[in-house]
Amino acid sequence: MYLGIDGGGTKTAFVLLAADGQPLARASTGSAYHPQVGVAGVRDTLAQGINEILHLASISASQITSTFIGLPAYGEDPKVDPEVAGLGSVALHLDSYQCGNDMVCSWAGSLACTDGISVIAGTGSIAYGEFEGRHARSGGWGEVFGDEGSAYWIAREGLNLFSRMSDGRVAPGPLQQLVRQHFQLSTDLDLAGIINDPSSATRSEFAQIARLVADAAQAGDVKAQGVFTQAGLELAQMIVATRHLLEIPRARILPVSYTGGLFHSGDWLLTALRTALLALDATCQLQPPKFDPAVGAALYAARRVGVYFSSHQLDQLAEVTRV
Repeated sequence: MYLGIDGGGTKTAFVLLAADGQPLARASTGSAYHPQVGVAGVRDTLAQGINEILHLASISASQITSTFIGLPAYGEDPKVDPEVAGLGSVALHLDSYQCGNDMVCSWAGSLACTDGISVIAGTGSIAYGEFEGRHARSGGWGEVFGDEGSAYWIAREGLNLFSRMSDGRVAPGPLQQLVRQHFQLSTDLDLAGIINDPSSATRSEFAQIARLVADAAQAGDVKAQGVFTQAGLELAQMIVATRHLLEIPRARILPVSYTGGLFHSGDWLLTALRTALLALDATCQLQPPKFDPAVGAALYAARRVGVYFSSHQLDQLAEVTRV
């Protein structure tokens, strides 16, 4: 049996696959983003989900052949990584497991562990790919000075746009009223106090403001639509950069897919990404994800011990785990 864990800034998903590739159990818990919840919080999130999986499947941890734990921000802090990597054996009693960045889960799921590149636009953003045994990433530098094209970035850009509308630097649009209503503002400047209050919102909660920008774009706000256009370009640039780092021949047609909650907030981002990618590199072929990242993590767990499911088994898995 193969256990996949896709950690996220908002939620963490668990999938257990049988020897024939069929799902045995699924579970979901809270955030596994250690800069937000701490290492102890990650441990509790993982323990809760694994215990639920074991209960649902009526098995013990020792019966799991291989586990892959994908975590946000893993591999980016040498002081914390060893402590996080040890959670599997110390707190969760798993013998055969590997920790990695959650970008691997998204790639493994969207492309079923085949050569290509996956771009993630969730709370944060990153592109990751593998080609002929090589692997590379682009983006994923965090919300303070990176994560372009992510929900957090769109939320930040949207609030910046609101401030410009409020003080006359940009003509007012639907976004202005949507933000006023959402935050129940008496005056527009009240937003500064709300957002700048250190206790006002977590990283993932702040990222939810991206929905207001999507709603404004849907309502015809040209400036809000422009935020999504720029987001699509930023993600496309990550894909092209990853392709370059992987040293993929220019003429090679390359499968590219995508994951992340931002792609479920209407078609604005996907349309912008498709347009930008076509302009930057027409040999990158955008395709829908085959599996969600948690299933991808389980497929990767199987691959790490040399198990590759057949096309027929993957088709059967896709039938019961539609993205």
